[in-house]
Amino acid sequence: MIPPVSAVRRALLSALAATALAPALATAQSPEKFVFLTNWYAQAEHGGFYQALAEGTYKRVGLDADIRMGGPQVNVMQLLLAGKADAVMGYDLQTVAAVEQGLPVVTIGTVFQKDPAALIAHPDVKRFEDLKSRTLLIGQASETTFWPWIKAKYGFTDAQKRPYAFSVQQFLADPKIAQQGYATSEPYSIEKGGVKPVVFLLADLGYPPYAQTIVTTRAVLDKRRDALTRFLQATAEGWKSYLANPAPGNALIRKANPEMEEALLAFGVAKMKQFGLVTGADAAKQGILSMTDARWKSTFEFMVSAGLAKSDTDYRKAYTLDLVNAVKVVP
Repeated sequence: MIPPVSAVRRALLSALAATALAPALATAQSPEKFVFLTNWYAQAEHGGFYQALAEGTYKRVGLDADIRMGGPQVNVMQLLLAGKADAVMGYDLQTVAAVEQGLPVVTIGTVFQKDPAALIAHPDVKRFEDLKSRTLLIGQASETTFWPWIKAKYGFTDAQKRPYAFSVQQFLADPKIAQQGYATSEPYSIEKGGVKPVVFLLADLGYPPYAQTIVTTRAVLDKRRDALTRFLQATAEGWKSYLANPAPGNALIRKANPEMEEALLAFGVAKMKQFGLVTGADAAKQGILSMTDARWKSTFEFMVSAGLAKSDTDYRKAYTLDLVNAVKVVP
């Protein structure tokens, strides 16, 4: 049956209108640029971001994500405040300190439910308390993070502390030495050196901070709240996928950081699973990247007790739960 002339005319006009609107629609649907800066060279601990990039998850939520590496000479907070990134990888203690100084930064989610910081000992050490009789290699930066907590809770002393040179050679050479490190990396180098270490994850002993947090500025939060929420959603999905099959993310990690070993990537993934860094604690029920008021309160109370923050600091300005509560990617 041939349609009436009026119907043909309407269809033709609709087609012409659609053709005219096509460029505008394409522009409206173009992915938004979004720059995220990590805290170090690309590694397994950043895997979920690279996975979301590799699998097109950011593009699916309308973002043209640019994941950029940090490093020893990169001040991510400074770059964030200068508007060079939409969000960066941060740390609770750093963000609370920044808020105390009046800087407009805010945490919107966290990758690690547990800080991966650990004390690593030789296999004859059975209890954490036994480390009170050992020489401990502790980095300078740790004196304003976990070291005050360890001293207050377990009675360790500055007299037993020696500088940590970010090498496992001293540890391997002296069985009476224990050292700091990340549970996801230093034990790998120690095992390669012929020692099966004992790893005491400080978070499992009560050390409260999150780690690998996602931090933005108040200005970006006000202007790009929807984009930030979509970034969190895609990142959470990326982490769930990465822990299930890290191959796509690892390919991009090694492209960004060619010196990264495949074996170290595998070790990092295994340890993140073992310790529940990404999927444990509140994330197990509330979803990946989740945070709680209670944890932030606990971290702030530790900071005050250790002299790392003033008691009248409004630490609640350091985070918001609004965005991450809308993301429900349960492991």
